[in-house]
Amino acid sequence: MRLIFILVLLVGVGLAAFAVSVAKDRFDQYQTALAEQREAIVPTTQVFVVTRQVRYGERLRPNDVEAVRWPADHVPFGAFTSLEDIFPPDTDELRTVLRLMETDEPLLRTKVTAPGADAGVASRLEEGMRALALRVDVTTGVSGFLRPGDRVDVYWTGNGREGERLTRLIRSNVQIIAIDQIADEDRNNPTVARTITVMAHPGDIAALTQAQASGSLTLALVGVGDETESEEVEVSTSQLLGAVEAAPSAAPEICTVRARRGGEVMVTQVPCTN
Repeated sequence: MRLIFILVLLVGVGLAAFAVSVAKDRFDQYQTALAEQREAIVPTTQVFVVTRQVRYGERLRPNDVEAVRWPADHVPFGAFTSLEDIFPPDTDELRTVLRLMETDEPLLRTKVTAPGADAGVASRLEEGMRALALRVDVTTGVSGFLRPGDRVDVYWTGNGREGERLTRLIRSNVQIIAIDQIADEDRNNPTVARTITVMAHPGDIAALTQAQASGSLTLALVGVGDETESEEVEVSTSQLLGAVEAAPSAAPEICTVRARRGGEVMVTQVPCTN
């Protein structure tokens, strides 16, 4: 009887040890899976997006935005992270949309104006920059395919110091901020403009104004993403037509005096006084 009790006790202890080992193994697996899951979780932060498509010139209202979770390490530059930043509590003025935004697109500071401001040209000017209107037509304005946001090289054609006609690149990568009275960058249909408004430093504004007053301007469209600076370019009429052969020198002028002696006419060479 005692032997059976001892055998049962040993079997029970063995089963208990086995159960503890299995439980410990399962617990370790759980801890490992939990640690892996924690490592896989990406930290997020709050970012505001638009709830519908908003277009240029619209007023942004509270029901047009909502907060979503966004990866904290990849928040777009200029994104709004609090509702108070978008709609300051100390004013009832609303922001104006500057660019087209699709549903669930992050709301950025560059895509809306300050509270109460409109979507005019002044809202597009960067610090230290100025706006200047230039006259264009279907030829100088790239057949009407310019639109706000494009960049152009500006060429001047006029008389040089020696009176010879020439064309010179005077400014490159000048940004257009408005076409006539249109500042919407999402406008894609061609428009034959009469004026374009460009953004430039005050020194460039002076140069463009003088160039427009002293000659004619031609615009060359710069490709999207092209950040290269154009080298100095100047072409004169003589360079365009090539070298001109020098004209042969004229024969020396000969002056004479005629005198009649009887029936004979005498011709005598004399120094030319004129």
